[in-house]
Amino acid sequence: MIRVKICCIASLAEARLAVRHGASALGLVSAMPSGPGVIDDRLIAEIAAAVPLPVSTFLLTSRTEPKAIVEHARQCGTTAVQLVDLVEPSGYAELRRALPNLKIVQVLHVTDEKVFETARRIATAVDAILLHSLAGEAPDGTERGHDWALSRRIVETVACPVFLAGGLTPDNVGEAIDQVRPYAVDLCSGVRSDDRLDRDKLASFFTEVDAAVARLERV
Repeated sequence: MIRVKICCIASLAEARLAVRHGASALGLVSAMPSGPGVIDDRLIAEIAAAVPLPVSTFLLTSRTEPKAIVEHARQCGTTAVQLVDLVEPSGYAELRRALPNLKIVQVLHVTDEKVFETARRIATAVDAILLHSLAGEAPDGTERGHDWALSRRIVETVACPVFLAGGLTPDNVGEAIDQVRPYAVDLCSGVRSDDRLDRDKLASFFTEVDAAVARLERV
């Protein structure tokens, strides 16, 4: 099974739409220095409280101090925290002590070979790693992609689940799954039109994911 996380959820209606199509997790973006999908923390808390288990809710936070992250996570009430910047190595243990039931997901930007060693170093300290490209958009308006070969090496090496993000669309998610074999795929703009979740794109995306899973099962 390949799980799907739909990020940049902007409203309770979008959350319900994503869940109806099969999303296993929703990304809720708090204040960021840059990037799409930012919503108010009060709305994050409202959506997190309304989404039924087992669907996971991810708080995307740019905070890096453990105490600030703990405060933010408690305020928003999500089931996971997605750290968009690296924290100090001791910070993961501090987060676990304060919030033992909260899943910790660390974002790593796949830029060069250095990310491979970083992934190996933190894999035992977090619940999952999310591999992403550098911030920004490609000319067609989708998120930029990255080196899937390097992502595959990380998936094959680390013990924790790996989410694959960056530039995924209905047109390329099948190839991405074939090449990387991630635990989950994660996307934002690839299923949007005019900054809104697009029902047809969502349906196409999940169709392609299901087809890729079926291919893997035949291998």
